[in-house]
Amino acid sequence: MKMRAFIAGAGLALVLGCATVAQAQAQAQTYPDRLIKIVAPFPAGGVVDVLSRALGQELSKALGQPVIIENRPGAGGNIGAETVAKAPPDGYTLMMTSPGIQSINQFLYKKMPFDPETAFAPISLVADMPMLVVLGAASPYTTLSAFIAAAKAKPDGFNFGSAGYGTTGHLGMELFAYTAGIKLRHTPYKGAAPAVNDLLGGHIDGVVDNPPTVMAHIKSGALRALAVAGPERLTALPNVPTSTEAGLADWRVSSWFGLVAPAKTPPAIVDRLAEEVRKAIAQPAMRKLSDELGLVLVGDTPAAFEAVIKQERKKWGELIAKAGITLE
Repeated sequence: MKMRAFIAGAGLALVLGCATVAQAQAQAQTYPDRLIKIVAPFPAGGVVDVLSRALGQELSKALGQPVIIENRPGAGGNIGAETVAKAPPDGYTLMMTSPGIQSINQFLYKKMPFDPETAFAPISLVADMPMLVVLGAASPYTTLSAFIAAAKAKPDGFNFGSAGYGTTGHLGMELFAYTAGIKLRHTPYKGAAPAVNDLLGGHIDGVVDNPPTVMAHIKSGALRALAVAGPERLTALPNVPTSTEAGLADWRVSSWFGLVAPAKTPPAIVDRLAEEVRKAIAQPAMRKLSDELGLVLVGDTPAAFEAVIKQERKKWGELIAKAGITLE
């Protein structure tokens, strides 16, 4: 009797499993047949919001369905990410994610409302945004090597600001200091704008920040960029050398942005979306936006994006542990 019950149970499990696979295949074949929502887990007007809206427009054209953007900011992106983690895995709720959500917050917060390692299905790395080392225009240091040499001779270190404790700018600054073998004093602000304003006013020595935050001031001559922490120069700032050209090849840090879905979204839907992202970033409107914001468009595969997330998680986890950074 026990054997019959076991066989019956196994048979039922097999039937249910086949039914689930068949249902997923059917969903993928008809996808999409209604509105798609992309959650931007940061405030309106920021890079994540602007990039999400531009990508959403291109995806809407390609998929033949409306794509709307829903801003759900707070807790370093965790609030918006939690809603996506708990959404049905059907391809109709997506998120424009970033390093904090996927690779950093889990090391800063003692409690997370979701597990970033299992809650999402990576779709595609949409864009990379290498960070910049920026000083005031009155600074005597015109090259990264000169600044590093001066910092090594300054026991108390230079004073660098950031958008806040535990932000990508703060961690990028810490990684810069660690890689260069120098000391930098950190002044956290409530947002990037106040930090940049104090840099313009000469109240701090520098920042490590994203191009959109400082680009206008660099182009006007009010600020000076010493290096971009990426493999190539930015189209928007062609005269700013890469970290490798500036003599610090091991310093690579960026705010990247990618599309994810809830875990267990059918692979066929994930692959379809990845292909549409790849096509979307080739469109002129996306290329124009990337030049304006200092982005490097990517559009890779789900597997490649997952590898990036894992690599970033390892890098930031090690740095945060060494620096003893925590938000709680």
